[in-house]
Amino acid sequence: MDDSCQQAPLFTFGVIADVQYADMDDGLNFSQTRRRYYRGSLGLLRKARESWSHSSPRPKFIIQLGDIIDGFNKERGASSLALENVLEEFSLSPIEVHHVWGNHEFYNFTRSELLRSKLNSSVLADTSLSGTRAGGDIYAYSFTPFPGFTFVVLDAYDVSLLGVDEDTVQYHGALNWIKQHNNNEDLNSPPGSFDDMEQRFSKFNGGFSKAQLAWLESVLTSADKKREKVTIVSHLPVHPFSTTPVCLAWNFDELLSTIQAHNCVVCFIAGHDHDGGYCLDKRTGIHHLTLVGVIETPPDSNAFGTVSVYDDKMVLKGIGRIPDIDIFFPRLPVCEAMTTKDD
Repeated sequence: MDDSCQQAPLFTFGVIADVQYADMDDGLNFSQTRRRYYRGSLGLLRKARESWSHSSPRPKFIIQLGDIIDGFNKERGASSLALENVLEEFSLSPIEVHHVWGNHEFYNFTRSELLRSKLNSSVLADTSLSGTRAGGDIYAYSFTPFPGFTFVVLDAYDVSLLGVDEDTVQYHGALNWIKQHNNNEDLNSPPGSFDDMEQRFSKFNGGFSKAQLAWLESVLTSADKKREKVTIVSHLPVHPFSTTPVCLAWNFDELLSTIQAHNCVVCFIAGHDHDGGYCLDKRTGIHHLTLVGVIETPPDSNAFGTVSVYDDKMVLKGIGRIPDIDIFFPRLPVCEAMTTKDD
């Protein structure tokens, strides 16, 4: 065992993705191949919250990676109640939560509603520094929980058909973009074959605007100068080896180019792909972690983790379907798919 495993971490944080709670019976995913435990997901969130609350050291914060409630709530008129239930569960712990927005947030609420909701955790951005929020209606911000470590929350639906009125410039810009790649009448139906990179151009995905990319560039440039270690979180993955093509952000390549140009970035954490994934970028050494989704996790298992941060690495201790992963700085040139385990 190395020295860093024997000493206390600098800090820890929790991670959880795709809870997708709804007060309804179990169902199947869109391909009718996986069971979804809509009502049971709240119980798994409760177990995760209890584990974090009783752990020592207690996590400094939790990152909730999006899709906190399911889109079925909207058609049942239960969006607000479902959100209240999951937020109440988080509120039973004193640990602050950073919320990422996914497609299911936008199935239930408009962007303007989300900006006014308790899912807007940008109030936790660093207030002592300028430029820690992207500005406008872009839900992106940065925070520094410990000296030398910065976290960036990205808005993967900054450009999207979801959550905006159809008569807006934003909607038509996104529509023009997706229709250059997807000719299906139903834009929720991905174009191409299963392994076709064009599959990402589906309505349930989105992209990063030029304004958000420029803001991220400025944040990372500043972090480079300060020799900080930066972890970026987003609902949508951006590395093709960390997920399947259908789950990637529309302009994942632009986002990748941005982060690959900066030595400060050590890790990119996402959700959306319920099977999860892991890749270590061979060229830059940036770790790309896609977290397994709670919604397709049986009630006798779970899918959450706690990350312990040291001077030389981060260590993910997974529970249930989440595997343990060592995230070293600097990193080894290895890339492999994530395997799952059950505790």
